[in-house]
Amino acid sequence: MPRRSPTPKQHTITINRAPALTLWATVVANQLGFDWDEALTVGRVVGGLNAHPRDKAPTLFHPRPEILKTRRQKLKPGESLQVGLLQRAVAVVRTPEGLRAMTKDTPIAPAGVQRYLESKFGDSLQAAVEAMVDLARSLPPEELGERACELYEQFRPELPEGAPLWGAEGTMDLTHIHALARPR
Repeated sequence: MPRRSPTPKQHTITINRAPALTLWATVVANQLGFDWDEALTVGRVVGGLNAHPRDKAPTLFHPRPEILKTRRQKLKPGESLQVGLLQRAVAVVRTPEGLRAMTKDTPIAPAGVQRYLESKFGDSLQAAVEAMVDLARSLPPEELGERACELYEQFRPELPEGAPLWGAEGTMDLTHIHALARPR
């Protein structure tokens, strides 16, 4: 069943936590210097790793726009690096199309991630993107990188009492996400 766009009187979305985390990780990666297609692939990996233990490898590269630009220029086709985002390690490889996060040694196609988000958010996708971008842009990149996980925990969909943590839909309040954004 397609979800309707939030109207001025409707500020919530009913959604599973996995696509909400995928979208948030995408927005954060984009604000930290990945283009939108690159960010979609990174966001998908972060959303998929939610059920697995966190990998805090000491060799992680924590992206910031000015550093990512330099790393991107030095990375040769086929070379990869580990990116730390939302307390997760994401393998990113240089492809002819740009940087792509990988799963099982295969670069992820951004179009598939976009379709996934569209199917999960329905007509509410644009409103959710706008709220999350508003929040992400309210912080300097370094602070956003450090606080992204904490911020997600503050606005992630609230699950009904007794619902399983994995697979259940909850309510995500877009007004709350906008409220978390602080003026620069």
